[in-house]
Amino acid sequence: MCRAWQPEWLPERLEMRTSDHRSTTGSLRAPVFEEMLTEEISQLSLDHPGANDVDYRERRDFIARLARDFREKCRIGERPPIPRIDYTEAETEVWKYVFDQLEEVQSRRACSFYLEARRHLGIKRESIPQLEDMDRKLREMTGFRLAPVEGLVEPRSFLSWLEKRTMLCTQYVRHHSRPDYTPEPDIIHEAIGHIPSFTNEAFAGYSQHIGRGARVANDDQLEQLSRLYWFTVEFGLVEESDSFRAFGAGLLSSFSELEHAFSDDVERRTFDLEEVINTPYDYSDMQPVLFVIPSYGYLKEATRSFIESFER
Repeated sequence: MCRAWQPEWLPERLEMRTSDHRSTTGSLRAPVFEEMLTEEISQLSLDHPGANDVDYRERRDFIARLARDFREKCRIGERPPIPRIDYTEAETEVWKYVFDQLEEVQSRRACSFYLEARRHLGIKRESIPQLEDMDRKLREMTGFRLAPVEGLVEPRSFLSWLEKRTMLCTQYVRHHSRPDYTPEPDIIHEAIGHIPSFTNEAFAGYSQHIGRGARVANDDQLEQLSRLYWFTVEFGLVEESDSFRAFGAGLLSSFSELEHAFSDDVERRTFDLEEVINTPYDYSDMQPVLFVIPSYGYLKEATRSFIESFER
């Protein structure tokens, strides 16, 4: 993604209904999908790279129907396998382009845990990973799940599923004319940016806290929570080997953002919860300020009482 990337799925208004993801016996069960407001392919803005490409819109619509069918089956019975997408040669070439662009810079800038997690999940250059395969591996590692969704999700619904230890993911590929840019999350952003972090139990637990907090927060707390999400899940840095590395999805899936994060143009501050939740951000430009956490475990514990305070 490039300088103009605007993550429209960032949480804004997050009051939502939810339930715990485990039964009283501790076994994992599939949550029941509620109605969600999602982006329709017909609503692509005129400046979207694929807005005037009929074939691309039809392809997106086909993949979206598979996600809707999956959700409908979940409502009426047991959770089915996540649909496998037979990605075209053109889509795979876009994946390879982004993978190649990021491979070298990630080897220098990404945290070691992320690089290891990517290998465990089988994320490789040769083919676009299938959500079903990554879901199975995540389920074995941390009990986190993946579920397909057709497009942008209304923020309340999106974060509510994190509390259920479920990440909603798109399966379509960005338009081939702009392989380095996507105005909304695609499978490349999901697989390269977000999904590997859920193999870490501390990060998975932290994400669950975020979802829980979003459900009960008032307006002021929601604004603070959005800043916390932004400076950690999307643009977080973590201490490693007397230095620091990237773990945020917005950094790991963007060549330009990842290099910029380590440049002299960025002020990197030690993570302080009060400072983070009171620091505004601009999602339409490169980030001038980033925060460095000591570890995922620290992040989870440092924010626990803050999020739990929403319910008092």
